Parts: sequence; structure tokens; C-alpha cells
Amino acid sequence: MARTVAIVQARMGSRRLPGKVLALLAGSPVLWHVTTRAAQARVVDQVVVATSDQPGDAPISAWCAAEGVKCVRGPEDDVLSRYALAAEASAADVVVRVTADCPLLSPGVLDLVVDARVAAGAAYASNTLARGFPHGLDVECLTRAALDAAVAEALDPEEREHVTPFVYNRPKRFRLASVSPTEDWSWLRWTLDTAADLQALEAITAAIPSALDQISDWRATAAQVAALPALRAANDAARAATDAIPARIRLH
Repeated sequence: MARTVAIVQARMGSRRLPGKVLALLAGSPVLWHVTTRAAQARVVDQVVVATSDQPGDAPISAWCAAEGVKCVRGPEDDVLSRYALAAEASAADVVVRVTADCPLLSPGVLDLVVDARVAAGAAYASNTLARGFPHGLDVECLTRAALDAAVAEALDPEEREHVTPFVYNRPKRFRLASVSPTEDWSWLRWTLDTAADLQALEAITAAIPSALDQISDWRATAAQVAALPALRAANDAARAATDAIPARIRLH
């Protein structure tokens, strides 16, 4: 059986919300929610946090040590190399890329993406090639061979920083698989990038405690957010705050 490792990239130095990955949501750090939920996925053999080797990210390493979560540190901007170090340290055959700012990450969606890659015989699968899931349920899965090729050949700084573009931008070389829901929920923002995002997530988790259940059905949460005007307003405010950020800056 292929060894599947979820590698969670995390850093403290967000430009718009510094320290966001250790911000508290419902009493626990956002990083706790992400790693705990990733570990609940049926297909995941291990969860590893990949952070930078810069002093500012020492709190992430310390948190991982205290929680018993494996942590690998590497270059700050060359996140692709950081993933390679984490994959090597965990003997991964298949890598699942998750970011540490997605506290409502769905284990079921993660399983769906990994299973889709296997079923298609693909090198890469994701639910982001075509948007349909809420932002914050993002999952990418790639083979170790595809990751190793990207590490060895990618020269563009954007490809080094964002890990997977080298693979998904070459569909003639790498077989791709895309996963989408039957209904478009991409208007929902469950990721954490701004103070408005944090306020929206706090509102959701306060109004819908079941959203924090590690095996909760994301569709049920989505339907409740859609039905509650206060949560829709918080979601719209979070989207507006993100839309106000220039696109090039938004990527970092």
C-alpha cells in the first residue's frame, strides 16, 4: 500500500494576519483544528507540519513538539523544497497538500480527492482546478514522483513558493484529476487570511457547534450558513475584505 502523508504548510508571518495559524478558534489553535481533522481522514497514514527554518516560526515547531505532531523545517520561500524535506522525513509515497489556515478542513473531502487520484491513475488530483467547494476545504494530492520532478526541475519562484503549479500546469506530462461537488459552494469562505475571515469563522463555530466535529458533513454546515442571514453577512464581509486585496499580494 502506498504511504499517504498529509503535509500541512504553516507559517507565522502572514502579511495580513500575523500568527494566524496559532490563533484561537473555539478555544484551540487553528493549526490544531487542521492537523486533527487531517488525521481523521481514512486515507492518511501520517500528518506532518512543514514550517520554515526562520526564528519567527519557532512557535509552530514548539507547538508541534508539545502536541506530538511531526514538524519539518525548511526554506521560508522555497516551500516546494520544504515539502520535499517533509516527504523524505516521513517516507511518503503520496503527498496531500493542506494549508494551515483551513480550520474546517473536511476529512471526507480529503479522502475524496485522494481516492479520485487513485481511480484516475493520475499524478495529481485536487478540488481546486475547478472551484465548487467552499474556500477552506482545499486539498491537493500528488504522487511522490510528481513532487520529486517538480523539486528537481521547477525554476520559476512562483512554482517553488506554491508547490504544485509545476505539476498542474503541465497536463500533457502529468495526468490530472479534478473533484467538484454537484452544487457550487465556492461563494463560501472558510479559510483564514484576514481579520474578517476570523470573525466569520468565529460566527460559524458559535452558531453551528457541529461544524467543529472532526467528521462533520460540510454540506450540512454550508446549508446552515446559507440559511442564516447573520452568517451570510459575515461570509460576505470576509469575501469583500479579500477582494479588496490586490491579486498579486493575495497569493502570499
